[in-house]
Amino acid sequence: MAARFYDGHSARSHPADVVLIGDMLEINADSRTIRWKLRELSVQIEGDDARVSSRKDRDARLVMSDDDWARLAGDRLDDQKAARRRREIWLVGGLTAAAAGIVLFVTVGVPALAKPIAKATPIGLEEQMGRNFDAQIGAVFPRCEGEAGQRVLADLGHRLAARADTPFDIRVRAVEAPMINAFALPGGPVMVTDDLIAAAETPDELAAVIAHEISHVEQRHVMQAVWRDFGIGMLLDAVVGGGTGAGQQAVILAGQASSLSYDRAAEREADARGQALLHAEGLSSEGMAAFFERLGKMEGSGALTEATEFLNTHPDSGRRARAARAIQRPGAAALTAEEWATVKATCSARSDGPIDRLQRRFRLGDRQSTADQGDQVRPD
Repeated sequence: MAARFYDGHSARSHPADVVLIGDMLEINADSRTIRWKLRELSVQIEGDDARVSSRKDRDARLVMSDDDWARLAGDRLDDQKAARRRREIWLVGGLTAAAAGIVLFVTVGVPALAKPIAKATPIGLEEQMGRNFDAQIGAVFPRCEGEAGQRVLADLGHRLAARADTPFDIRVRAVEAPMINAFALPGGPVMVTDDLIAAAETPDELAAVIAHEISHVEQRHVMQAVWRDFGIGMLLDAVVGGGTGAGQQAVILAGQASSLSYDRAAEREADARGQALLHAEGLSSEGMAAFFERLGKMEGSGALTEATEFLNTHPDSGRRARAARAIQRPGAAALTAEEWATVKATCSARSDGPIDRLQRRFRLGDRQSTADQGDQVRPD
């Protein structure tokens, strides 16, 4: 097949004879033979001409009529295009299957692996992780200044922890945070927010919440939640090829440690175990049902549900209240009247409680300034 060949070194064209041998395009010009692989060719049609070049020799080009080119290589190139389309379809299918596998692993595999990994986590590692998390949380939620109340809370935590089967040093403290919540960190720290203390009507309610959080530590639910979230973050980091980083993910988790969530089985286990710790200490467990019942009534109000952090990390309060009431027992009060008053005064004094502030805020559409928002239970 006749053509013109440009060698890329000069503007002069060379008469050429072109043949197709297997998957090679053979060009004979000026007593030279040049061979280009078909799969490496780039073809541009300009007017009646086909301009052919190779990715391996971009400066050189072959020019021939588009009709001659179609007769010479049209069928072969069509076969290559079809093969390329098949490869693309297989690639898309493979990527889709891989994505589905990742989603399945994240939603099923990671949660399933989190529990045995949490059980196998060395005690020292969990304690170190807890100290790191505690430092991060402490920068966001400062410790309440009432040291007398802090001592009462810490003592109550030690009494209940002595009944738990855990190697960790349980350390309960009150913190200032614009939410009704209590949460445990890896290795033993348990934090109770000032708004939760204000919302609790009796020391038995507060003791039930603390016993519940101690049970999360004992059963290593906290580490299970951490590994679940950390594992998903690490997996996503690997999928996207870096950028978030394991170290950064750990810091992010530390900042979100107050929002670690547990599955319903873990919450039920912590409820029942928390009541058992109260019973073992000879304390009343009737406060758990009472506290959850009051939160359950809040759940029905809609706006309050959005604003109450405790309802996000401790869901299904109404159902859990019924389960707690079924196994509750009377017993001694968790604190004396004097101790309870001391705990109530642990954090900054307020003229009204968090429930009152929430109701007023959503009833009147209160839009306070940013400076005032730290004195509210903020919505998520």
